[in-house]
Amino acid sequence: MWWRDAVIYQVYIRSFADGNGDGLGDLAGLRDRLGYIAGLGVDAIWINPWYPSPMADGGYDVSDYRDVDPRFGTLAEAEALVTEAHALGLRVLLDIVPNHTSSAHPWFVEAVASGRGSPARERYLFRPGRGSMPPNDWSSVFGGPAWTQVPDGEWYLHLFDPAQPDLNWDHPGVRAYFAETLEFWFDRGVDGFRIDVAHSLIKEPGLPDLGARAAAQPVFAHAGAHPHWDREEVHEVYREWRRVADAYDPPRMFVAEAWVDEPERLSRYLRPDELHTAFNFLYLTAPWQAGDLRRTIVRTLAEHLAVGASPTWVLSNHDVARHLSRYARRDQEIPTRQLADLLGRPADLELGARRVRAALLLTLALPGSVYLYQGEELGLPEVEDLPEDALVDPTWRRSGFTDRGRDGCRVPLPWSGDAPPFGFGPGPTTWLPQPASWAPLTAEAQAGDPTSMLEYYREALRARRAIPALRTAPFRFRDEFGPDVIAIERGPGFLCVVNLSGSPVLLPSRTTVRLSSADVVGDLLPPDAAAWVTR
Repeated sequence: MWWRDAVIYQVYIRSFADGNGDGLGDLAGLRDRLGYIAGLGVDAIWINPWYPSPMADGGYDVSDYRDVDPRFGTLAEAEALVTEAHALGLRVLLDIVPNHTSSAHPWFVEAVASGRGSPARERYLFRPGRGSMPPNDWSSVFGGPAWTQVPDGEWYLHLFDPAQPDLNWDHPGVRAYFAETLEFWFDRGVDGFRIDVAHSLIKEPGLPDLGARAAAQPVFAHAGAHPHWDREEVHEVYREWRRVADAYDPPRMFVAEAWVDEPERLSRYLRPDELHTAFNFLYLTAPWQAGDLRRTIVRTLAEHLAVGASPTWVLSNHDVARHLSRYARRDQEIPTRQLADLLGRPADLELGARRVRAALLLTLALPGSVYLYQGEELGLPEVEDLPEDALVDPTWRRSGFTDRGRDGCRVPLPWSGDAPPFGFGPGPTTWLPQPASWAPLTAEAQAGDPTSMLEYYREALRARRAIPALRTAPFRFRDEFGPDVIAIERGPGFLCVVNLSGSPVLLPSRTTVRLSSADVVGDLLPPDAAAWVTR
């Protein structure tokens, strides 16, 4: 099963490469750069939504799940991309957004137009208000209430933006539509799906108030029974989806975006008749400290082993601040994932880059699959100072212009040249502005330079493929290096040592350094560094 130990490269299509010069990434740009991705040494790509959308939330407001937005290309181009990726040895995962549609989706347009009590409204969650107030006290993830009123007086639920009305997953037509959508793309060669907000979908009957839980309940976390996060009934949906995926030869696969705060809760999504994998956000949010990372790894492996599932390891994606900038804060004992957590805390980007290199070797040495976010192989930091008039993430508006949102990790990639748009496309601009300081970070500037982040990623990925122990050998911690060092043994001949202390660490004698994130002199591994050693 390829996905159990694969390395998957995330493509945020709007920001990967522009083929037509309009400043927006597209299928033409992606197809032109497929060779670059394959050359990294990854096994698959995951592409963020390319469906028709008003782009209220970067494509996560879908108006047609079975087509391609004209800004990105055509359905025929999408089919060609899948064929070309397969020819390069890359499998293709798409994104599916089942919790909500766009407010421009024909279903929702019909629901608003058809009035109270209409069958069309049963596909969504329309409710009467409480006097002039919304039906309950739920809040939107993006800020403000989770309800918007339509002209006839009823309210509809949107756990995210008002342009993203939540679907009613108790409606049989909704379930049938999404099962058929999976088949539509599987029939076109797509190898699997990442499931957006997989821990939502089902809401408690009656939609009760959160009450006191609202203030204490962190977004995307489980704290006992909750009316709209991580409800038991959601697993029925994924059992249905697994049957759809298993009907294909070879079977297709799923990876869940499920923000739950306990590995035991996450593992429930990974039982043998449900989903194959799920993003490990506890690892993503763990601070750069040996104790925290070790505990997260131990808990993750234990809970996945209990259900026979393969863990995933991820450090960045399109929804969180880039991990180079998170690791650049010396007070990284505080878990962070959003830009708001970083602002006002001094950054040392050289420190962040050292830790990124070390974290890569740790991550690639762990059993399971690994997800890389486009641009991390270039050493891109979070863009923390985008002009306010350039911000498009709905979080900025919905928070009353206090939370800058996720745009800083979505800035278009720098490919070549010494000034923006850095070869992103044939046009003069990009949809989000690139910093001029990225000139040394372009793929062109780094290619062939053995000291660059890009060549380091390529070397690490090649080495992972070349060392059978990293895919097959058992895993155990070695404790002889002290509490501030993580040492992982994969079989009797391979050891990954990560030094999170403030002093150099002596590597074992009679071993060879296969790969290190920093220079090893006299068998001493410096702080914030990692090494793969073999006998």
